[in-house]
Amino acid sequence: MARHENPRVDERRAKAPPLAKVCLLIGQLGLGGTEKQVVLLAEGLHRRGVDTTVLVMFGGGPRERMLHDAGVEVIRLGFHTRRDGRGRLPLNAAAFARLVGELRRLRPDVLHAFLYHSYVTAAPAARLAGVPVLVAGRRSLGDFKRGRRLVLAAERVATRMTDLLVANAESVAEDTRRGEGVPPGKLTVVYNGLPDTAFEPAAPAEIVTGAPVLLCVANLKRGKGHRHLLDAVARLGERGRPCTLVLAGDGPARPALEHQAARLGVDVRFLGGRTDVEALLARADVVVLPSLHEGMSNSIMEAMAAGRPVVATDVGGSGELLQGRGVLVPPGDSRALADGLERVLDDPGLAERLGARALDWSRAHLRADTMVERHIDLYTRLLAR
Repeated sequence: MARHENPRVDERRAKAPPLAKVCLLIGQLGLGGTEKQVVLLAEGLHRRGVDTTVLVMFGGGPRERMLHDAGVEVIRLGFHTRRDGRGRLPLNAAAFARLVGELRRLRPDVLHAFLYHSYVTAAPAARLAGVPVLVAGRRSLGDFKRGRRLVLAAERVATRMTDLLVANAESVAEDTRRGEGVPPGKLTVVYNGLPDTAFEPAAPAEIVTGAPVLLCVANLKRGKGHRHLLDAVARLGERGRPCTLVLAGDGPARPALEHQAARLGVDVRFLGGRTDVEALLARADVVVLPSLHEGMSNSIMEAMAAGRPVVATDVGGSGELLQGRGVLVPPGDSRALADGLERVLDDPGLAERLGARALDWSRAHLRADTMVERHIDLYTRLLAR
């Protein structure tokens, strides 16, 4: 894992003031991968004696209870999205003022913002509140920003006001360098982390079927490529390889996917959002992720920690995770996806080898403790500047 560190790291850290207070800013606390990493980071900081507060822009979510149970303070700021209807501009102005006020009250050493809306909001707020260090997370490729001048302009302004950008994959870092012209010293890479429980054996979930089980854990939205996966499953059926596809996740694409599954006549189980991913992984024969674009996939990481063979599209950080440890196929190509799945299903020895390699590598590189310690090191060095 690349670190991109300054050669005077040890000297600066030795002179650094103690890290006392950190605020993490995110849009909401749903079941997405970034939200999971925020919870793991907050819990890890809290366990190490760092006073940690999670600031939530738009609302709570299933992971909010996890933070409360861990003793981490959560503050909802009351920002409104476009779906909230008219009058959101004055409401968001009030929410921004509350963010500045909370930062002045809490007086964090570091404010770390995750995802686009959070870090473009955090930059001016941190400046107004006098926060010493501002860190922004880059969690995915910038495809959604291409050609959107106002979005890009706001991001560039925020980047100039930010002390450090933290990408979760080398591919995301390289995309950020190209897209924003960020100098090397302002950008580093920290892989996502997994809790120790991800590496522990789990009892399989009950999924009644006589066919091989393909599991995809991802939000049901266009960029995740589910429609290509359904086409691939239909192709497998035509080749005499019927499978049961289990989709864990929810989102706006669900109605269209349900219609597609009915039209194709394939066995698809729509489970909605789930928190028992370990049990689903224990039941799966193959884990598949057909994303059209991706940062560093938590679902692939979790599959690796469970020792499952993975077939995924070669986008974003997926290649970094699965090189030599999984099957990679081009994005948006249902035939190639079907070929990759068939290759693993037809060769149990290959499936076992891929799962074992993935487990060994994830144990060495993807533990949450490593992720938390890397962040503490970065925060401390930034405070020492």
